[in-house]
Formats: sequence, structure tokens, C-alpha cells
Amino acid sequence: MKRAQIKKDKPKRSVPFLPNFITTMSLFCGFYSISFSLKGNYYMAAILILIAGFIDGIDGRVARATNSTSEFGKEYDSLSDVIAFGVSPAILAFLWQLNQYGRFGFIASFLFVACGALRLARFNSDTTNLSSFTGLPIPIAAAAVSSVVLLSTKVIGPVPALAVLGGMYILSFMMVSTIRFPSFKHIAYIKAHPFQLLVAGLLLLVVVALAPEVMIFTLTMSFIVGGTIWNMIVYSMGHIKAKKQGKGAEHESVTRQDNNI
Repeated sequence: MKRAQIKKDKPKRSVPFLPNFITTMSLFCGFYSISFSLKGNYYMAAILILIAGFIDGIDGRVARATNSTSEFGKEYDSLSDVIAFGVSPAILAFLWQLNQYGRFGFIASFLFVACGALRLARFNSDTTNLSSFTGLPIPIAAAAVSSVVLLSTKVIGPVPALAVLGGMYILSFMMVSTIRFPSFKHIAYIKAHPFQLLVAGLLLLVVVALAPEVMIFTLTMSFIVGGTIWNMIVYSMGHIKAKKQGKGAEHESVTRQDNNI
């Protein structure tokens, strides 16, 4: 009984190498994606960005599971994200479509990288709200670019370059905006029902495997559009509530004045 209690109370052994190695693999995929973009193989470049996004979702969980979280790992992860989800998709979009617009295409690509870096800097410095993200997460923005490339390559054919140009500006703005997007890391239901989450994840993988290009695009756009619509609803409800409270306070003030006459 005592031995079991000692094992239970024994702290987890720190394995600092493992999460940083996983982060390096994400960085490698981002860098490898750039090489494919330079060769004109945009399909593989997009696939590697998505793989980097999957790996990026693992390193933090591995760090927490192995008791290896550190400020070094946090900063290294952000620097890796700038390459994998900022530079890589920007080069992909520029060589794929935006080079047709010369300086405007170049500015759109650079703006994507700059806004992504600003988004990561804000994420590192803001620890006040753990239940949501302020601004579009840079991996989702990169997934949006990659999913459009995959969709155009395998399903719908060439996408108008003007739509890609506009999309890059919109994604850049959303990354540095104050729009809040949900973070699924701290939802109590997920922590309380890990088995149900595993089953849901497996079902999601099956659905994605049936039509990967279409489903990746659909899931990414659902997150972006759904988060934006949710913010509009919350803002509208808050505005109406504040307006009602203002009218109530004004009515109370008038009533008090009438009683004092």
C-alpha cells in the first residue's frame, strides 16, 4: 500500500529533449515545404504545411505529459511557427498565384508573415484568457492557404488569383484582429471525457480520409467563419444588454428626480 502511494506521489520525470525534437520536426516540414514550392510542386508543399500543423499540435501536449514545459520551449515553438506557418505558406501562395500581381502580391505575402509573427508575439505575452485565442491562430491561417491549394489541385481546378490575393489580406487582418476563436485545450468536457474525444477523433479521421482535400478545406473554413459569426453574435448581445442597462439606469435616475420634487 505504501509503495503504491509512493509511486503515485512521485513526480513525473522531465524529458526536455522530446518536445523540442517534435518542434524541430515541425520546423523541418515547413522548411521542406519551401523547397517544394521553389520546385513548383505546390501540392506537396501544402501537404507538408498541414503535416507541420499536426506535429505542432503534439509538442505542447508532450511537454505537459513529460513535465518538460519551459520558457525556452515556448519561444522555440513560436520561432518554428513563424517559418512553418508564416514563411512557408506565404512563399507557397506567392509562387502559386500572387506573383502575377507583382508588388501587390509580394506585399500580400510579406503582410501574411508579419501579421503571423505579431500574432505569435501577442500569444506569448497574453496569458489572461486561456479559453480562447485573440486573433486567428497562425496554424489555421496556414491551413487555409494549404487547403485552397489542395482543393484547386485535385477538385475544382484553378482558383482565380484575385481571390487568393484578397484571401491573403483577409487572413493577415484576422490574425492581428481582436476576434476571439475557441481554444479546445481548456474545455472541461474534453478533459472529463477523454474516451469520447478519442472516438470523435477517429470518426473525424475517417471522414477526412474519404475526401481529404474537401474535408480539410471545409473544417478550416468552418473554424474561421464560425468563429467570426460567433463573435458577431456575442458582440450584438453585449451591445443590446449594455443598451438595456443604460436605459434602466436612466429610468431609475428620472424616477429618483420625480420623488425629490
